[in-house]
Amino acid sequence: MVDPMREMDLGLLRTFVSVVDSGGFTRAGERVHKTQSTVSQQIRRLEEQVGLPLLDRNSRAVTLTDDGERLLGYARRLLALNDEANAVLSGRPAAEVVRLGVPEDYAVERLPRLLAGFARENRRLRLDVRCDLSVRLRADVEAGDLDIALVKQEPGRPGALHTWREPLCWVGPAAEDLHREDPLPLVLFPQGCVYRNRAVHELERAGRRWRVAYSSPNHAGVRAAVSGGLGVSVLPHSALPPGARFLGVADGLPALPETELALLIGSAARGTGVELVTGLLTGGLPEPVWA
Repeated sequence: MVDPMREMDLGLLRTFVSVVDSGGFTRAGERVHKTQSTVSQQIRRLEEQVGLPLLDRNSRAVTLTDDGERLLGYARRLLALNDEANAVLSGRPAAEVVRLGVPEDYAVERLPRLLAGFARENRRLRLDVRCDLSVRLRADVEAGDLDIALVKQEPGRPGALHTWREPLCWVGPAAEDLHREDPLPLVLFPQGCVYRNRAVHELERAGRRWRVAYSSPNHAGVRAAVSGGLGVSVLPHSALPPGARFLGVADGLPALPETELALLIGSAARGTGVELVTGLLTGGLPEPVWA
């Protein structure tokens, strides 16, 4: 149980947030200028302080426990308030923080360049950008842990400030005819991903048997698996992996309806920074969005 009289150490919270955002202890150490062993010790100290496990150490990647996920939002807010208070008391104008979530597999090159240029021109704003699955980004916006998010969704879902349509395609290794196998070997994102849902739904509707040959939570893993000949997948038309080819109805696969990229704004998101970032995204990502 957490000691109600014990205050949480902000330094430990900062290390915790860095581990989550960087995806590992080594990269977190580089961000906070500490060794990997020191970072690991600080996470254990924080877990002892709150009396709960915060990270799942049985998984290969850094994964939050349910309690860790609950603490993360509070940790971000506490650190932001601390930094704001320090800025005010030191006489420096406090930077407005805008928390932005983006899917990992979108705009791998263009979006970072767009955001970097924006950050250079707006020094009074601080962008806190996080990549994750769309289902998690949407939940974070609804929970108030993100101000703005770009998410993949089924076309026509209400609640978005702006949307862009995007064609989806079947892709498979160029040198193999895996699309002719029965059952069809699929390379998929985890459950909850729009691409996965679209692939499974259309195959089921067409009466085509399928199996999961490979699953990865990141775009690079899916692309590599397709290029390596592990199976076929559904990806945006602009994301054809090297060594892969487009497949379609002529290859015995069902047609794929378009998907949609949506811009979501949190109900409590306010301020000039939110307005500027929103304007940047709606005006800086013309159609086709990810060409």
